[in-house]
Amino acid sequence: MFAVVRLRGSVDVNKKIKETLAMLRLHKRYHCVVIPDTQSYRGMLNVVKDYVAYGKIDAETLAMLLRRRGRLVGNKPLTDEYVKENTKFSSIDEFAKAVIEGRATLKDIPGLKPVFRLHPPRGGLKNIKWHYPLGDLGKHDEICKLLYKMR
Repeated sequence: MFAVVRLRGSVDVNKKIKETLAMLRLHKRYHCVVIPDTQSYRGMLNVVKDYVAYGKIDAETLAMLLRRRGRLVGNKPLTDEYVKENTKFSSIDEFAKAVIEGRATLKDIPGLKPVFRLHPPRGGLKNIKWHYPLGDLGKHDEICKLLYKMR
């Protein structure tokens, strides 16, 4: 699974890149989506690599995102009780582990919004014009640290 965070805005964006960002549901800065690691998504990430940060996500970080930023229809927060009532999993942590292992998807929770709206990162970004070791764009080895800063 990849976590994809949009870091740059929409001014002077090429039409192909804008359409790809829309297909990924990344309409605004600091929006995050979790997508499977498939060939078609890798091609989409290659197109938008100059506007997003992405990398492999682990179960603890996904559980933190679901707990802090997961929203249901009506802007209600996602809770362990809701997950227990509406899925076969007993907690958010167990569900996040199943999603990472491929036994479940985020669509298994009814009413869960597919986009996580994050804060700007605490401590700021390195640079949004350069790629990952010098800046924050592109494929990250440490995407979990960036997501933790943006919780």
